Amino acid sequence: MWGGVGAVFASWNGKRAIEYRRIEKIPHEWGTAVNVQAMVFGNMGDDCCTGVAFTRNPGNGENHFYGEYLVNAQGEDVVAGIRTPAPVNQYSKNAQSEQFVSLEKLMPAQYKELFTIQRRLEKHYKDMQDIEFTIEKGKLYMLQCRIGKRNGVAAVRMATEMHKEKLIDAKTAIMRVGPNQLVELLLPMLDPKAELLAPVIAKGLPAGPGGAKGRVVFSSADAVAWAAKGEKVILVREETSPEDVDGMHKAQAILTTKGGMTSHAALVARGWGKCCIVGCSDIEIHSEAKNFHSNNGLVIKEGDWISLNGTKGTVYEGSMALVDIDIDKNQSYKDLMKLVDKTKQIGVRANAETPRDATTAVKFGAEGIGLFRTEHMFYGEGSEAPLFQLRKMIVSKTEKERREALNGLFKYVKKDVKDTLSVMNGHPVTIRLLDPPLHEFVPHDKEKLKQLSKELGISMGMLNRRVLALHENNPMLGHRGVRLGISYPEITEMQVRAIFEAAAELNKAGKKAFPEIMVPVTVISHELRHQKEIVDRVYKEVCEKLGVKKIPYLYGTMIETPRAALRADFMANVADFFSFGTNDLTQMSFGFSRDDIGGFLPKYLDLKILPDDPFQTIDQEGIGQLIKAGTERGRVTKPNLKVGICGEHGGDPESVKFCHRIGMNYVSCSPFRVPIARLAAAQAALETPRKKK
Repeated sequence: MWGGVGAVFASWNGKRAIEYRRIEKIPHEWGTAVNVQAMVFGNMGDDCCTGVAFTRNPGNGENHFYGEYLVNAQGEDVVAGIRTPAPVNQYSKNAQSEQFVSLEKLMPAQYKELFTIQRRLEKHYKDMQDIEFTIEKGKLYMLQCRIGKRNGVAAVRMATEMHKEKLIDAKTAIMRVGPNQLVELLLPMLDPKAELLAPVIAKGLPAGPGGAKGRVVFSSADAVAWAAKGEKVILVREETSPEDVDGMHKAQAILTTKGGMTSHAALVARGWGKCCIVGCSDIEIHSEAKNFHSNNGLVIKEGDWISLNGTKGTVYEGSMALVDIDIDKNQSYKDLMKLVDKTKQIGVRANAETPRDATTAVKFGAEGIGLFRTEHMFYGEGSEAPLFQLRKMIVSKTEKERREALNGLFKYVKKDVKDTLSVMNGHPVTIRLLDPPLHEFVPHDKEKLKQLSKELGISMGMLNRRVLALHENNPMLGHRGVRLGISYPEITEMQVRAIFEAAAELNKAGKKAFPEIMVPVTVISHELRHQKEIVDRVYKEVCEKLGVKKIPYLYGTMIETPRAALRADFMANVADFFSFGTNDLTQMSFGFSRDDIGGFLPKYLDLKILPDDPFQTIDQEGIGQLIKAGTERGRVTKPNLKVGICGEHGGDPESVKFCHRIGMNYVSCSPFRVPIARLAAAQAALETPRKKK
């Protein structure tokens, strides 16, 4: 017995246990516990069995008792996936187990007792329970029960339905769903049109949601190695064990030939919200040859692409397109968001670069645009004409040349701004003035340079000299942001005119428009005053031109330098709002280049030198103190100063909670992370409620 106790304690420091804790962010110092109890045996004959069951379906959240069992077996036989388990009832049957007799029919008295107990357990613990049981010589024994792991789809459904059943209150329902579990509701799925045309090469049990595609690997070590090289992989195994946890985490999806819905692979994937198919007996793995054969004779080798539908349990050959799902059809999600929006005390906006992004943001519940980058129009589809005008402006030698180019650019900027303001219909849109270093937009293609040379009426030699003059040793700390507007006031003038005209025309047409003009990379209040003079002058000119008395707007700045945060009390004399650009603020404060951090950050995280990637989660001890100080100092000058963040951290749950605690008005993140930020904001309000003013 002491040997067994020692083995459990020793397992805490096993390599895979340590890796699992790292993935799940479980503190290493917690330690583990050992329960010592009498043994019961499910393998003493045909009147014995063992099983695992859930009080609700952990795969989709349906309120039905769900489970699997094996006659004349021990518990490890069920979860290891060595044998295909039988269903506990009719509801639990699937394609692999439909021929087996259910426990309900085989041992009706014991099943009835088990059903009564599971109902009692859920009512007592007020949550879905994961139950392990053994029947020894016809007598039912309950081995353990615990809170059951579930995927995001199931978590949302269970929380909202238990709330409707009055099993839990609204607060509990909100706290029961992890913000990152919402990602699973937004997970891409395989393109249904492509699925109709593609033959299914194998079918198994749908243990994990969504769709996935990747290159086939057959070991955990290979999954880790391939993923480290940037490859998307799918781990294919007969069955998985705790030894495979690292490879499972690195893989896009998991496919096993054995095991049921309560096997190790299914449980782990469900907890992570990872696409997973188990019990796929339609394929036969040849580990030494590193390939698998499907029933139709197809051979898939290591490195070949396959695609998985974890919702249906189907496997396809090749790399199949992924599409986003329509969450508007998910009633449980809508019910949860109603509770969330009644509870949260901080606004959630989206970072959007096109009217299409803005439409998506509204669909996901954004209350405005926290970052609209004017330079987005110079990239991608339809960018040729505006990009050419911008390049003309960049290589212009005189103000006259620049203004001619800016006049050509004006209509594109105005249209983009107007279309986005129109989509948001009165919700605030924070428009950042041109920010990147100009060298980023300079053409390198000889033909484009020749075209530019001809358009400007200058020689190629002269053009090359002008392009060379733009070179900077450290452009991210160079001629960018507000510095462009001060060097070339006509650049600010053109953008501001486009914003005011777009807003005024929409307001006159009966639509609501509320732009917020944001000046980037400021370090001193004099910069803001310089640009505000231009804004005030253009504002008057537009009002006179269009015959309007007022155009509602705010003027503010992006706080992304340490000096601006420390001198925020002076910045607030000019600014109506602050938006913390946490990406650059983190970069400048740490002295880390976010483009090159991959060379050393993994080591920092492994050695616990840093607890988290500071570009994913706000470093609350350092960067967080700058943000907190900037917010407090700004509000000393202007008590009603509007404050938010627009860096990537705006969609990180822990960062959202930090922003709530320090009294920010809103966070802004990518459109697809808006639901996550909304839920995190509601949970923050429940954990540390603000005092109502």
